[in-house]
Amino acid sequence: MFTGIITGVGRIAALHDLGRSLQHGKRLTIEAPAGYLDDVGLGDSIALNGACMTVTSFDSAASSFTIDISAESLDKTAGLDGPGPINLEKALRAHDRLGGHIVSGHVDGIGKVTRFEDVGESRELRVQVPPALAKYLAYKGSITINGVSLTVNSVTDSAQGCEVSINLIPHTVDNTALHTLRSGSSVNLEIDLIARYVERMLGDTLQQKASA
Repeated sequence: MFTGIITGVGRIAALHDLGRSLQHGKRLTIEAPAGYLDDVGLGDSIALNGACMTVTSFDSAASSFTIDISAESLDKTAGLDGPGPINLEKALRAHDRLGGHIVSGHVDGIGKVTRFEDVGESRELRVQVPPALAKYLAYKGSITINGVSLTVNSVTDSAQGCEVSINLIPHTVDNTALHTLRSGSSVNLEIDLIARYVERMLGDTLQQKASA
C-alpha cells in the first residue's frame, strides 16, 4: 500500500527486452536520488508513476535499481516505456503518516492532460478521464495521478467520460515529475479505494431491492 506522497523523483535510465516477442516485457533500470535505497531490499515494492513494482536488483552505491515489467503492465500504464523522469514512492510502513490517501499502486486507467497552465502562483492541471472511471470522481474527492495523491477541484461530465480540474501548489510541481507534463500527455490514474467499496455495497443493495 501507498499514500500518494512522492518520496523521490527518479529517472528511467535504461530499458532491456526480456524476450523477442510482443508478449515479453522489459527490465527497467531506475536511477534514484542519492541515499534513496539505503533502506530498500530485494523484493521490496516501489511505486513508479503510481504503478507498484518489485525491486529485482539494486546498487546502493550507484543509487539505482531494476524492476521487471510485463507486457500487460506496459500496455495498461503510461510513462514506463521509455527514458525520463518518474515519481517514486516506497511502500507504506505501519508506523508511517498517511499524508495523502490510501493508494494500492494498481493503475485503473490512463487519462489525457487537456490543460497544464499557470493560475496565479499555482498551476491548473486538467485531465480527461475515461468513461469507466468517471463515476468514481467527485468534487473534493481524491484521485491519484502518476502516483501523486491529489484533490479534485471540479468535475465536468461528458460523453467521453469526464474532465477533472486540479490545483497544484508550487511545492508539488517542484518535488514531483508532474512538472514534465504537457497538454496531450498520458497519465496513470487510480481512483479512490473507498469508492470501489461504496459501489459494491450500493450495487448489492440495489440488486436485493430489485429481486425482493
